[in-house]
Amino acid sequence: MPEEAAQARQTVQAAEGAQVGQPVQAGQPEPWVWLARIRRPQGRKGEVFAEILTDFPEKFADRRQLWLLTTSGGGGRTNSPAAATAPPREVELIAHWLHKGGVVLHFAGVDSISAAEALAGLTVVIPCSERAALGEDEVYTGDLIGCVLVDVAQGNESGPAPVVVGEIEAVDRTAGPVALLVVRGATGEILIPFAKSYLRKIDLAARRVEMALPEGLVDLNAPGKASQGPAEPV
Repeated sequence: MPEEAAQARQTVQAAEGAQVGQPVQAGQPEPWVWLARIRRPQGRKGEVFAEILTDFPEKFADRRQLWLLTTSGGGGRTNSPAAATAPPREVELIAHWLHKGGVVLHFAGVDSISAAEALAGLTVVIPCSERAALGEDEVYTGDLIGCVLVDVAQGNESGPAPVVVGEIEAVDRTAGPVALLVVRGATGEILIPFAKSYLRKIDLAARRVEMALPEGLVDLNAPGKASQGPAEPV
């Protein structure tokens, strides 16, 4: 998973996180966190230019041991499942600096343009156990994938019971200032803004996210829902 890249937060900053696919299986977190994706050589001494996939690029200053991973699937605009295709390769980071919206990385033993070219397309990762610590009101985006989204807006003594909207399949952080949860509902894909004002509770142990959604939002973002009947109560 991208290191936020990889976090969504239970605050207005909930929209902040990685922009690309991540190796996360629903309900079964991948042990690697994505920091960057190598794009091309940069300079003549083996440096590479990489796309930043973490909300914590300043942490490169604290990291010396990194891993390079070959992955397939995922990619694009969302945090969505992908898979590693080969064991990670451990490398030592000897220098780095931010450059034109990305980061330039120089690894020990990579000292030529041709050696740098061979790294293009690899993802720079660390073990999940080393990812940046979050505050009490924060959660990693990748941990949301596979959770069931429940609308509790009407879940009170005088109204209907809460209803299951669907399972969170991905998180789209490119649509605007607020991330969109890509939810698989009974009628197909539903896009739900991951806004602080809607969020009520995240229970990762129970794989459950509770939000109080405005009336009509699910119907608006779920094509064909009106003909499929009401959502499932919980």
